[in-house]
Amino acid sequence: MTIAPNTLQLALLSAAILGFHHGFDYDHIAAITDITSVQSDRWQGMRLGLLYALGHAATVAVLGSLVIVFQLSLPHGMDRIAERLVGLTLLVLGIYVLGSLFQGNTEPQSRFHLMAKSLRWLHWKIKSHLHDHDIPKPAPKTWNYTPGSVVMIGVVHGLGAETPSQLLIFLLAANLGGVSKGFLGLGMFIGGLLVMNTIMTGISVGLFGVSSRLPYFKIVVTALTAIYSLAVGIFFLVGSSSLLPPIG
Repeated sequence: MTIAPNTLQLALLSAAILGFHHGFDYDHIAAITDITSVQSDRWQGMRLGLLYALGHAATVAVLGSLVIVFQLSLPHGMDRIAERLVGLTLLVLGIYVLGSLFQGNTEPQSRFHLMAKSLRWLHWKIKSHLHDHDIPKPAPKTWNYTPGSVVMIGVVHGLGAETPSQLLIFLLAANLGGVSKGFLGLGMFIGGLLVMNTIMTGISVGLFGVSSRLPYFKIVVTALTAIYSLAVGIFFLVGSSSLLPPIG
């Protein structure tokens, strides 16, 4: 059977467009704005946002390679678990940000900082319950994103790339033009993803940079971030992210 060159070109173009669109998904917006909002140096925010995108791209590269070479796919149940975990973190962030605003604090901590602090508190409570003597409370710690932490966040969020439409486009390119064309499609998807996340990181860094010099504007931006996190978090937590309107 002869495959029309236009069909293969369309599959490769679709992979690039799909990657560009995927970079604008709800979880990417939440992660990039969270990472950049707590950075005092805009270049550091830009660097960490791009490292998040690279971590995400690394997971997509591994998943896509498995599909192309072995025609394998991750269980769909893992996708649902990851969706609910992301939803929980978004919900916690939204509640915390709104609470901070009501208390007059317009510079809330990262949701991943909050999770780490909660785990330390839980560990302290367990130790206090198991011992018959007083256990000192964990000392407050300042925390910020590191290159390694944002890469790992990107890797975890990359599990969300395991959707039928995204995996099938790589397999389609491989079936139309061989394994090399499948990897070309995968590369174009990752390229589109990185382009979109670079644009998003730049916009986010610029937005929070401007808001830091305008207190009232920062309150509005922070409040909108909280409302967004609450709304999206609820949809993800109940496993209904497909009901969210398409963006991008």
